[in-house]
Amino acid sequence: MLEIRWHSRAGQGAVTGAKGLADVISGTGKHVQAFAFYGSAKRGAAMTAYNRVSDSEILNHEKFMHPDYILVIDPALTYTTDITLNEKDDTVYIVTTHMSTQELIESQPKLKGKKVFTVNCIKIAQETIGRPIPNTPMLGALLKVSNILEIDSFKESMKKVLGKLPQKIIDANMIAIQRAFDEVK
Repeated sequence: MLEIRWHSRAGQGAVTGAKGLADVISGTGKHVQAFAFYGSAKRGAAMTAYNRVSDSEILNHEKFMHPDYILVIDPALTYTTDITLNEKDDTVYIVTTHMSTQELIESQPKLKGKKVFTVNCIKIAQETIGRPIPNTPMLGALLKVSNILEIDSFKESMKKVLGKLPQKIIDANMIAIQRAFDEVK
């Protein structure tokens, strides 16, 4: 079973990102879960979202997991939250930040010796979508790092998930996904 934990602040789109990922993956015949845990319902409060992906039925409905991937879409949470909690030896971190991977690891010693990737999802979202909502760029970075789905088929499926939005916004999200896919290091 593949487990993913998202760290963000309420309003940054982690729940929507987790649900969008689940919608796309469920179309491949796999079983998925997407859910969130809010400490406070206020916009800007720290929160976590979760995904589970499996070839068989998922009977575990607990928030507790040992994630394969940890996605951090608010860079400040790298320092204010223990993002390494319940990690596995091979957990992969994808962190949105303006820093290089090396600079991030030097500034947060808990990431030393871990497999860490960085990409500036907030900047990408601002430049493509026009708003600092980094959830779809983070999905692009996850696709590149994890190889769970092929980028073009993911984007085609994601267009359907975003189908109620204006075409301009859908197109901007596709550009954001591709940019993060291309820029993650």
